[in-house]
Amino acid sequence: MIEVNGLNKAYQTQKVVDQVSFQLKGAGVTAIIGPNGAGKSTLLGLISRLQHPDQGWVRVDELDVHHCAGDRLAQTLAILRQENQISTRLTVKDLVSFGRYPYSKGRINEQDLYKIEQALVFLDLTDLRHRYLDELSGGQRQRAYIAMVLCQDTRYLLLDEPLNNLDMKHAVGIMKLLRRAADEMGKQVVLVLHDINFAATYADCILAMKEGQLVYMGSPEVVITPEIMLDLYDLEMTIQQVRGKPVAFYYS
Repeated sequence: MIEVNGLNKAYQTQKVVDQVSFQLKGAGVTAIIGPNGAGKSTLLGLISRLQHPDQGWVRVDELDVHHCAGDRLAQTLAILRQENQISTRLTVKDLVSFGRYPYSKGRINEQDLYKIEQALVFLDLTDLRHRYLDELSGGQRQRAYIAMVLCQDTRYLLLDEPLNNLDMKHAVGIMKLLRRAADEMGKQVVLVLHDINFAATYADCILAMKEGQLVYMGSPEVVITPEIMLDLYDLEMTIQQVRGKPVAFYYS
């Protein structure tokens, strides 16, 4: 379980996360949505210890995120940041193997090799294992980064805007893989999304933020409504049910 209590984060006088509290239990996909500047990425950074809160605390399976050993946290929670830049020329397999560092400290054993292979198969990267990252398409490269965090073998996966700069086909493919990770591997996947239709289609729970505050939380059916979307984005929408999921059509 992820427990967040009273999180505050400010830069100078501007609060970017303001008294945020919630709990996420069990496996599933949770999408954090909201307009630009709502505090979504900062919240994810606070949960993963990439940033330190001014007030409040985060616990993951009773582990105090901001006061525990780094190795223990890395075996519990994996984070994929929005910008991933590696200057060294690496193959896909080299990159994925980085996910085993919290366990192997660079000395890969048979268990590590098994986890690396499992991640390559799950992300459909076996034929690309020896290709260099700079030789891949954007969608292939993003799958390689997700394979790396999956290879870390944590119960919790946090991803900051993993669909950025991807076309529709690759974005759908990534979301289907993350949905499978939750359903087949029992992962709790928490990700920041801009596209509310992807959130509605693939998420079990939606956290909606505005001006640093968590203003709505619930299932897509509860959160993706015309009234809430107008409040969040100041944009009128019509919401229709398509195959049992709410889909937003914009107009203004």
